[in-house]
Amino acid sequence: MEPAATRRNGVGGAGGGTAVTFRGVTRSYGGVRAVQGLDLDIAAGETVALLGRNGAGKSTTLNMLLGLQPPSTGTVRLFGGTPESAVRAGRVGAMLQDGKAVPRVTVRELITFVAATYPAPMDVTETLELAGLAEFAGRRVDRLSGGQAQRVRFAVALAGNPELLVLDEPTAALDVDARRTFWRAMRGYARRGNTLVFSTHYLEEADDHADRIVVIDGGRVVADGSSEALKRRTGGSLVSFDLRGAPSAPLPALPGVRAVEIRGDRALLRTADSDATVVALAGLDLVHGLQVTPASLEDTFLALTSGGTTGAATAEPAAGAAAESAATASAKETV
Repeated sequence: MEPAATRRNGVGGAGGGTAVTFRGVTRSYGGVRAVQGLDLDIAAGETVALLGRNGAGKSTTLNMLLGLQPPSTGTVRLFGGTPESAVRAGRVGAMLQDGKAVPRVTVRELITFVAATYPAPMDVTETLELAGLAEFAGRRVDRLSGGQAQRVRFAVALAGNPELLVLDEPTAALDVDARRTFWRAMRGYARRGNTLVFSTHYLEEADDHADRIVVIDGGRVVADGSSEALKRRTGGSLVSFDLRGAPSAPLPALPGVRAVEIRGDRALLRTADSDATVVALAGLDLVHGLQVTPASLEDTFLALTSGGTTGAATAEPAAGAAAESAATASAKETV
């Protein structure tokens, strides 16, 4: 069977145009504004990680993307139309955090039932294979392990043969082996030219699997680009050393230094030019216990969401897409 993007649009992958568009989107709950003026595009075929602290606006953004909540102001478009129309057409699948197993039905029976609600579903056997469930097809859903049950949720999201898949914390509570198996299946889905949008608190998953990372803080996009681009933007390396009583006041002015953190008697400098920073430290005789390491995505995330970033900044261009399908919405209660 052809990938959904090829089957519906005549083109697949990044050549398929824009999947998701947010323009001037806000969402308020009473006097609290959870999302503030969100502008975002996701191209068809991209794998995009949505990162943010608890309460940053990630879940609200995904809910509006899927048509589960309307924006207070602004517009959300999936494949050029409304989220609701994309859902009805079966162009979007979603794997949300909550859900419970259906008693006394097998994996194959559940996926067959869900697939029957879509206009152009994926073949059930193909769905089970892609989700890594072929060997469990005859097993009851309520007798699966946590990792296997998560794969069933993935299969439910795939049943309609969607062009866009939206995942909210998909590997929460999974062990290391189950997470590895899950992402192997995700890569198989993405290789078909489909669009994948996921939120996660496991930053290494975003680093390893996303083409592009969008960081949301305070209901706004504060950074947008590849993992490497974001790391370069916030300072590509960390230089640390022992102060041994030396004053820290001169450190922010050293060449390349973007940020300074003092932990006891040890200084950590985030720098865009570690060579220049180290040469300057040598001139100050501040090389005791010197270490130079590449900045991690965690370092970058903390720098971006610590309050120092005041506006959206794009590290690399991109364009966008997303929504959910009718049977997937009911899957919140069935899986």
